Amino acid sequence: MSLFKRYREVATAPSIPTKDVQESPIREKSQEFWNIEASLHNYLLEELKKYPGQNKEQEKKKIVELGEAFFNEEGGRLTFEEKQEILEYVKDELLAYGPITPLLENPLISEVMVNSYDEIYYEENGKIARSNVSFMDNQHVMRVIERIVSPIGRRVDESSPMVDARLPDGSRVNAIIPPLALKGPSLTIRKFSDTPFTIKDLIRFGTLSEEMAEFLDICVKSRLNIFISGGTGSGKTSTLNVLSSFIPNRERIITIEDAAELKLHQEHIVSLESRPANIEEKGQISIRDLVRNSLRMRPDRIVVGEVRGAEALDMLQAMNTGHDGSLSTGHANSPRDILSRLETMVLMAGYELPVRAIREQIANAIDLIVHQSRMKDGTRKITHITEVLGMEGDTIVLQDLFLFKEKGHSGDGLIQGSFTSTGIRPKFTEQLELNGYSLPSSWFVGEWFK
Repeated sequence: MSLFKRYREVATAPSIPTKDVQESPIREKSQEFWNIEASLHNYLLEELKKYPGQNKEQEKKKIVELGEAFFNEEGGRLTFEEKQEILEYVKDELLAYGPITPLLENPLISEVMVNSYDEIYYEENGKIARSNVSFMDNQHVMRVIERIVSPIGRRVDESSPMVDARLPDGSRVNAIIPPLALKGPSLTIRKFSDTPFTIKDLIRFGTLSEEMAEFLDICVKSRLNIFISGGTGSGKTSTLNVLSSFIPNRERIITIEDAAELKLHQEHIVSLESRPANIEEKGQISIRDLVRNSLRMRPDRIVVGEVRGAEALDMLQAMNTGHDGSLSTGHANSPRDILSRLETMVLMAGYELPVRAIREQIANAIDLIVHQSRMKDGTRKITHITEVLGMEGDTIVLQDLFLFKEKGHSGDGLIQGSFTSTGIRPKFTEQLELNGYSLPSSWFVGEWFK
């Protein structure tokens, strides 16, 4: 029996209807092309079972070797390019994430968005474009989603149709399936670099100036409580990772996240990750549970990936009870807006606290707000470094220290502007000096970067 007939045990892949979009070359192939691809896939699945315990590189070599043997018997009608195309496609199916694998491996692409099996977008250099790759059908997307969530103990089905997960490299994954997603399973992957960004990278990208970077370095080492705010996709997590890298190596760091994304290189780190409820709606461990537990773990620093609910109360209490130098992020449109959101999140804890009491907690806990924005041209910039001065009546008083001032657009559509100081020295200057740091007067005059 030929290999083609022997391993043709699954339904052949359906032809995919064309739309007003550039088609992937493999999608334009004949039904016979898809039949051979399905046959090769099943053949390799069976043959690889004979070679257990291989690492990924060994499996890749074995797939190429077995693929050549398969094509020697069944690939006579195919060109060399078609054989390589089918082999790469099947290799991605077996070892990675199917047709979106090339997008995930492209270092210039920062996000991959699967709206439906034949509608895939990606973000490159801050701009969103439609890809010409496609899954075969909705079940194909579901198989990839299950391949992502299963290794980390997450599940996705009709009873739990939404899931947050991560790839081995730390990339953030969100999946949502029918009946909530009307067009079929939807998948969003926020990629993270294998090599985490450093402060030099952020300066090179134009996210902040060298003076602002040195200022934030001093603030982290002086154990100020810093909150990073910004909209979705503004780069908050990358900035949090960079600021966390300023923490001295001798200190004990507890990181708390929904899906572990932070990549710190200090020696003394404990990384905690929340856990959703199981199929019986039991066993959930929330961010709030982890924050409270971390206080019993003798932390020098607590780093919370994102505050989005009742854990805000516990985070503020930790900052106010000797856990200085804590770092976190939150969604907001401005430094003032993050304070309002923190008030709301504290109330979500279920305690009927007076608004003034909540504001006093916030004002006493947070020293500095770093606000980051994604600009219209796709670049990301720290637009505000704002000091929290305290209370005046019932209002929390803020003071901008550094700003990004937009001045227009260049001929190629890029944002033009400059980082500038407001000329005001922070109230906590004395605290910095007690820690052995001095702030040059040149930091508080003029514009540094255009």
